[in-house]
Amino acid sequence: MSGNDSTNDAAAQRTQVAIVGAGPAGLLLSHLLYLHGISSVLLETRTRDYIEQRVRAGVLEHGTTEILRQAGVHERMDAEGMPHEGIELRYDQAAHRIPMTDLTGRRITVYGQQEVVKDLVAQRLADDGDVRFEVSDVAVHDVDSERPTVTFTQDGRQHAVTADVVAGCDGFHGVCRPSLGDTLQTFVRDYPFAWLGILARSTPRTDELIYASHDRGFALYSMRSHEVTRLYLQVDTDETLENWPDERIWDELSQRFSLDGAAWDPGRGEIFERGITPMRSFVTEPMQRGRLVLAGDAVHIVPPTGAKGMNLAVHDVWLLARALDAWYSHDDESLLRRYSDDALLRVWRAQHFSWWMTSMLHRFGDDAYQRKLQIAQLNNVTSSTAYATALAENYVG
Repeated sequence: MSGNDSTNDAAAQRTQVAIVGAGPAGLLLSHLLYLHGISSVLLETRTRDYIEQRVRAGVLEHGTTEILRQAGVHERMDAEGMPHEGIELRYDQAAHRIPMTDLTGRRITVYGQQEVVKDLVAQRLADDGDVRFEVSDVAVHDVDSERPTVTFTQDGRQHAVTADVVAGCDGFHGVCRPSLGDTLQTFVRDYPFAWLGILARSTPRTDELIYASHDRGFALYSMRSHEVTRLYLQVDTDETLENWPDERIWDELSQRFSLDGAAWDPGRGEIFERGITPMRSFVTEPMQRGRLVLAGDAVHIVPPTGAKGMNLAVHDVWLLARALDAWYSHDDESLLRRYSDDALLRVWRAQHFSWWMTSMLHRFGDDAYQRKLQIAQLNNVTSSTAYATALAENYVG
């Protein structure tokens, strides 16, 4: 049942897997299927330029980098990515390093999601992959049949693609998850704070990420390249960007990263992007129905504290590509039938880790008891090899 990338016969197109959404999940799935000789059509409502410039996650687990290397889309990541062997926790005016590589033998790599997307788009186009940008009116039909169909509009014309399987990789606001219908069970947790995130033209002042738990709230120091820093501040859910001019942002970061009673300079530079993101957890079960399977943000969202979002999406489609290969190559449907169960094992582990990190590091109002518990937990993590190893194992993946 294997085959080459599908033709562009818009009138009555047939492919093996129709993929909705050209984020990291959809693009990587399309590429992995190509490596297995499985045809796909990939549909994206946004422009190529938009998805390649959209700044999202930037921390790649060890396993994620290995998957990208095995898939042959690693050259720029290896050349430009920034390997990190630890993270720093700051609280009570002191810095504590968690030596992740010493504890686990693994490391993370800081390499922006938009860079992963650029690499995957370039590879799919180089392989003559069928990738359609700027489509609209996308709808999924007949998911309980053996021939589900995706309809869409492109260049003012209506199109339909019939497939064996439809993969919904179209994010939280996409059209695929509602197609699961009344089979869904949803689990949600909304946190009572948000993150104000900025990108700044500033050489990073540190070689590793800094997680700061301060009485004024949480802060995170990260980076996207050797010239761009990525920083976050915990803010109230009803905050607006108008309340946060540049000077206030930098002053607040200096306070939250303070050491030994002195403000710490985060390396001020031009802020060229900013936004406020609510903190929430979201999981939908199951992740499949009939011939429709979902991956990535379409079915699960985690607070970014644990750096798991893109890594979960990569793991989802790695499982899915393996399952589809077994089905097409060996007529073995067992992996495909249990895709949801297999993926959710890792999803819930990542949910727990992200909840744990978020609960340990953020300020929850004026609850003094909660704050004392947080300090006790942080002391455990930074003084106990067992606690530090548990954090490191979950962080590196």
